[in-house]
Formats: sequence, structure tokens, C-alpha cells
Amino acid sequence: MSGLTTIVAEPWDDYGLLDCGQGRKYERYGAVRVVRPEPQAMWAPSSNDWDPDATFVPGSDEDGGGRWIEHRPVARSWPLARGGVRFHASLTPFRHLGFFPDMAPQWDWMQARAADGEVLNLFGYTGVGTLLLSEAGAKLVHVDASKKSVEGGRANAALSGLAERPIRWIVDDASKFTAREVRRGRRYDGILLDPPKFGRGPEGEMWRLEEHLPLLLADCARLLDGDSRFLVLTVYAVRMSALAIGELLRQVTAALGGTVEVGEMAVREEARGLLLPTAIFARWFRD
Repeated sequence: MSGLTTIVAEPWDDYGLLDCGQGRKYERYGAVRVVRPEPQAMWAPSSNDWDPDATFVPGSDEDGGGRWIEHRPVARSWPLARGGVRFHASLTPFRHLGFFPDMAPQWDWMQARAADGEVLNLFGYTGVGTLLLSEAGAKLVHVDASKKSVEGGRANAALSGLAERPIRWIVDDASKFTAREVRRGRRYDGILLDPPKFGRGPEGEMWRLEEHLPLLLADCARLLDGDSRFLVLTVYAVRMSALAIGELLRQVTAALGGTVEVGEMAVREEARGLLLPTAIFARWFRD
């Protein structure tokens, strides 16, 4: 592990960062244009002529509260696509739109390594990453504590024509599920985990990133072996260093050999080509 890598999500047909600045970002999701808060965008925008269909207005707390204001009617959900995978976007109460577009280069990287393998997706949300890896030929185990999110993943699979693919859709606490897999002696070729800063499992289990990530990551490493290919960890919305999560991952995977890469994820703005940082990541792999 040496230095930091920046992974950049480029615009594609159904997503683009149009402009950003003064604590906000202006994006397109298919034909729908939205404005959302973005503390990292400390600079000036390229234009003041933003014309969004909806704007997210944050609440007074720091835990992601707020509401959408629609300037024009926006459908309850609408279809988007990346490659051969189709999925629903929507104006969620959590300020995002049902998926994380900055994950696109991570999805591409994993697709190149996932064929014919078995991959575990923890905190899998609405399953866009799961479906892209399935499209690449992998068998998936998709775990999320939210029944609604898992139902959204199943709906996206049906929309993509992937409903019959080998995907296990599981509503469970990620830490408990992973610990059980270790006790069962299971192994995976790849693991993706995108844990929140704070959350609750289906039975009220508490999740705090700084407190619970080290044990979960250690259990994930126990599910990998000499033939495993990758583990990808992404972290949003925390005051945490990429170097810190990189060192944590390096230690838990030390016995496996391979390479640990750490850095930042960013999205390229269409107006000027500048990079908007979004998250930090660490990933282990064996080429």
C-alpha cells in the first residue's frame, strides 16, 4: 500500500454531474435534473442558470434529514440504465436517488474480476452493483437490513431481465450474517461492502461505523482464501481518512498476500471537467 489513488466516475448516458459549487451540485438522472447539497463543492459554480426539476432542502440536523421541493412534477420512479442493467431512480427521503453513481468505476473494476465467481454484497441497497456483477457472470449473495431496499433490488432485477439469475436476496444485519458465514466455513471470490455511518438491523441491531467496522472487516477477510480475487470497501459521510481504512484492510488481509489500494472516489463535472470528491475507499485484490 503506497500513496493515494483517485477513482473518477465519468458521465454516462443516464447520469452526469452538470455543475457544482457554493455547497450544491446540479445533476441529471436520465431526463430528470436535480439539485442536492454538497459540502465538498466549496468553489463557485460555472453558471447560475440552473433549472432543476427538484431540489433537496436539508433539515437543521446533521443526520441527513430534509425534503424535496419539486419545481415541476417528477415521477415517483423512472428507469435508468448502465450497460445492460436497468434500475429505478426516485427522489428518496435520504437526499439520494436510489443508487450511487460515483460507484460506477468500482462496478466496472469488479466486473472485470467477477466472472464465474461468487460475490458477497453487504449493505447492498437496491442492488445496482449486484446486478452489474451478475451480468458479468458472477453468483451473488445480496444482504441489506432494509426489506424495502431488498424489494427494490428484486424489482430492478426484474426490470433488467435478471430475475432468474443466481442471486440470493437476503434481509439481515450485515455483521450477524457475515459472522454466521464464517462459522459455516463459507468462502467468496469477492466481497463488496458500502457501510453507512449509522444504521439499524432488521431486529434493531445498532451499527456505528467507527465502532463496528474493524470486526466486520476481519470477518470478511475470513471469508476470503488463496483463490479469492477482491474486497472493496467504500465509506461516505464520515470524518475518516482513506489511509486509516487502508491500514485496517491491509492488516486484516495480510495473510492473504495480494495488494491493497486506497484513495478517494470522485465524479467529473461536465461543465469544466473538475473533480468533485464523494467518498473514500480501500480495496484488496490479487491479479
